Amino acid sequence: MDSNRVSPSCRQGEAQRIAARSDAEAVAQWLAEFRASPQTLRAYRREAERLLLWLEPQGRGLAQLRRYDLDAFESFLAAPMPEERWIGPPRPRHAPDWRPFRGPLSPASRRQSLVILQGLFAWLVEAGWVEHNPFRLMRDKRRRLDNRQAGIERYLERPLWEWLWQWLERPLSDESDGRQRYAWQRRRTLFGFAYLLAPRLSEMATAEMGDFFEREGRWWWRVVGKGGKVARIPVPADMLALLGEWRTVLGLVALPRPGEEGPVLRGLDGCRGLGDNQLYRLIRDTFREAAEALKAEAGEPAMAQVARLRAATPHWLRHTALTHQAQAGVELRYLASTARHARLDTTARYLHTEDEEWHRQQSAHGLPGRAGESV
Repeated sequence: MDSNRVSPSCRQGEAQRIAARSDAEAVAQWLAEFRASPQTLRAYRREAERLLLWLEPQGRGLAQLRRYDLDAFESFLAAPMPEERWIGPPRPRHAPDWRPFRGPLSPASRRQSLVILQGLFAWLVEAGWVEHNPFRLMRDKRRRLDNRQAGIERYLERPLWEWLWQWLERPLSDESDGRQRYAWQRRRTLFGFAYLLAPRLSEMATAEMGDFFEREGRWWWRVVGKGGKVARIPVPADMLALLGEWRTVLGLVALPRPGEEGPVLRGLDGCRGLGDNQLYRLIRDTFREAAEALKAEAGEPAMAQVARLRAATPHWLRHTALTHQAQAGVELRYLASTARHARLDTTARYLHTEDEEWHRQQSAHGLPGRAGESV
């Protein structure tokens, strides 16, 4: 990325309200506004960096971005070419084989990218770094940029989740060594934690044993979420049992002690914590392994479910947890507290009751002579 590219408005001496000498420095100042929320910061940095890298070979900066460029950029997000330059496996940012994409972005991910970049340009306009926000000229701006309209689709339906959990529960063979048994128990704990408490990936990575505590006979999980907000989440009996089994493997007593130090999820040495990238790879590798197992077991009839598992990312587990809680009848206000959403309409995206009722009523409309048949 050419961090020295200077905005034309800066060179022309126009009103500038930030101390920046290049696009990269201006973007860095925007990103600094989100330093209290590491997960948001990482997501916003990724999208801004992709845009700067896309502009670089064109010899242009942010101030030269125009409305007609946005369609080309969205097409690029859908198919970054050439693949060898843009797409690669997870690597540290400064590794020689690092790439900005893991693969083409889905429509939802492209929409989210545009939402983030719209916010970036709104800030840059206020900062006097660029003259206008090209995203405001998009005719279908509402459809593209309102990311709260559609319901949640990236989750595992209950039958698929139940199969996945039963697969995770399958005991190891008698020939398995201690390392394999440790990894098996850790994987169960990781997926159980994600499903039962609906944490974000970064929240699992930073979870400490002492964050689980008891008050008046009830167990809670204390979590610091987005924006540094502290919340507490009820810990169900299944999570407490799973945590106890994991702690036994670690050589600890079954229940956490007040103020106990040490990460919940740990490396193979049983001591050090796992970072976001390590957890991401563990979950993705598990989804891929499960997909191959389901394909081998069920074959062609299960290929749609196999594809879902192959596409699943760690955040699907949070979506799955919240969707299943909504389907189980958890009230919206409690669901919003578990999700730690600032707006109820964000949480309402996990409610699929309207879709179910719509589909039920629509089934009464059919062709003559075929009443009662279902698809």
